[in-house]
Amino acid sequence: MSEWLSRQEALERLNVRPQTLYAYVSRGRIGMRPHETDPRRSQYRADDIAALATRRARGRSPSAIAESAIAWGEPSIATAISTVLHGRLIYRGQEAVALAKSATLEETAAVLWASTEPVAFKAPSSEPPHPAGRASAFAQLAMLASQGRPSLGRSAASLCTEAAQTIGSLARSLGAAAGTAPVHRRLAHGWSVNEAGAEAIRCALVLLADHELNASTFTTRVAASTGASTAACLLAGLATLTGPRHGGAGEAVMQLAEDAATHGADAAIRRWLGHDRPLPAFGHPLYPDGDPRATALLAVIPVDETLQQLEKAAIAATGTHPNVDFALAALTRSFGLPRDAPFQLFALGRSIGWAAHMVEQIMSGSIIRPRGRYEGSVTKF
Repeated sequence: MSEWLSRQEALERLNVRPQTLYAYVSRGRIGMRPHETDPRRSQYRADDIAALATRRARGRSPSAIAESAIAWGEPSIATAISTVLHGRLIYRGQEAVALAKSATLEETAAVLWASTEPVAFKAPSSEPPHPAGRASAFAQLAMLASQGRPSLGRSAASLCTEAAQTIGSLARSLGAAAGTAPVHRRLAHGWSVNEAGAEAIRCALVLLADHELNASTFTTRVAASTGASTAACLLAGLATLTGPRHGGAGEAVMQLAEDAATHGADAAIRRWLGHDRPLPAFGHPLYPDGDPRATALLAVIPVDETLQQLEKAAIAATGTHPNVDFALAALTRSFGLPRDAPFQLFALGRSIGWAAHMVEQIMSGSIIRPRGRYEGSVTKF
């Protein structure tokens, strides 16, 4: 029978702060259960804590630290911006799902940026240099990065002001109309979407605004630690987001939905799994009981028959539930958005979190220096 420890005992054995303990629990690295006599308190599985303590003790060499710095599930940089706790996404103490019921992306930015002033993403009135979309977003950020000032030695307020301007330009490059309305309305107008679609876009942007130290956020912080400009930091995050294991998963989800429409949900799933490909849009390591972002977004979207059948077949085949990528595909199909809309919504929403982490990293005054080791052969000339 497993031994269970109190919160204080767990903290003492691991020698960590409470938020780190909660991070380990949320990632499934430490088992937790309600106290047998007081459900308001929690207990933590002693075997998990012992195993984790052993790994921590033997992994403190410089090479081990470097290797684990960006390992999935390892809390490597302390941040107050967001966390996943007991299956809930938290933005600076506020539950993201609750915020998404009514908050705009501008209001969410004020929360994540700890701003006392209202945030506005003013878009330039001029047309983007390229047709709206992914290529235009890269071109716009690259142009701004080439002209931008270093971020070092500047106040948080100054960085946030520049970030808001840069994100306004990013939104414009993705198709948002010019003007002063909230960015979700301007994006809906640019995409010719009705009021219901605008509301779903608003909800999606808020839910995507941040998600702990994921790959693109970590990359953004690395760029910020060198003093790169605001646009350069956001460009670093955007480049990382394109990977198929990150924001680029939206392309695979859209393809799976099209396969399901053509061949049927069961056949499409068999084809994907039969080619040794993980099924996109289902399951998430931080949400074993289901992605709350997907649940919240799907509640405001009329999901079409193809995706309904796909969801049922996937749950039956894999036992996993839809994640936010599935919800973005449903949003795209239901309101006739551009096919690349899942990535574009991801990029625009997550740019808020990237900016927040950029500012936090700059204010910390530290530089992220992963240490590598050359393992190839050396030829002497």
